[in-house]
Amino acid sequence: MNLPGIRPEVAALMDLTPEVAAALQAGGPVVALESTIISHGMPYPQNVDMAREVEQIVRDNGATPATIAVLGGRLKVGLSPDELETLATDKTVQKISTRDLPVTVALEQNGATTVASTMRIASLAGIRVFATGGTGGVHRGAGQTMDISADLLELARTEVCVVSAGVKSILDIGLTLEVLETQGVPAITLGSEEFPAFYSRRIGFASPLSVANEAEAARVLHAKWTLGLGGGVMLANPIPEADEIPADEMAGQIEQALADMNALGLTGKDTTPYLLGRIVEITGGRSLDTNIALVRHNAAVAARVAVEYARLEA
Repeated sequence: MNLPGIRPEVAALMDLTPEVAAALQAGGPVVALESTIISHGMPYPQNVDMAREVEQIVRDNGATPATIAVLGGRLKVGLSPDELETLATDKTVQKISTRDLPVTVALEQNGATTVASTMRIASLAGIRVFATGGTGGVHRGAGQTMDISADLLELARTEVCVVSAGVKSILDIGLTLEVLETQGVPAITLGSEEFPAFYSRRIGFASPLSVANEAEAARVLHAKWTLGLGGGVMLANPIPEADEIPADEMAGQIEQALADMNALGLTGKDTTPYLLGRIVEITGGRSLDTNIALVRHNAAVAARVAVEYARLEA
């Protein structure tokens, strides 16, 4: 099947589920979903249960879900139940960002995709909207470590809208917003003038931009790409108030997790999975419940944005 937006040489490396292929062929709304949250973000069996539930939430809101991974070197756009189970249980599955894609593909390895690599594969497949939990950014202490997530670089160059609950609160949110501004990436908050921080609806930063609803968000995407302004959009979707952990409650728990990580000497791509897991332990599981709630909320919003965007493109 010749699908719009997929180059033949890319199609030779890519597998789409029939559901995703049919939606793309028809120009229907499709929402990309990452797989690192399955393999490295939550314990089993919550991870696979959450993945299946989130896919259904996307369907219930009018779009087609496309969970993305690399399995056996193949770019997977949409996963079978068995493939989801593999990602949820196989401890050898690597966490891969954009830089890792050529090695993972060439050596026919298995990889769970981060925000950055999910964006890139979604773009290659012609998918414009992507739902995740929280976006990466500038790590605390980056003045010394230079640890800045590849998510920000991918947002600067790949035409995908990332719907998240803002930047992960373990990061330096102020510096992250500065980097996004420098790279011309719109950081837009849905329904609020305050920028959210993953577990918390607000943390003291004004949102650079805001929209009132999903229809306005879709119009922004359409205008941006119609004008030839490359790169992506961060659409920050504050967690529902009933599910949030207020920032003042989270602050001490995050500081403890950061201290524990530094004592272990962890760096690079190991830091975020460790911190999120340690915070689950420190909060007695409360942060995991919050994480699941925000992923559900983001999936529903992303599906509605994708539906509105598909109407504009029709």
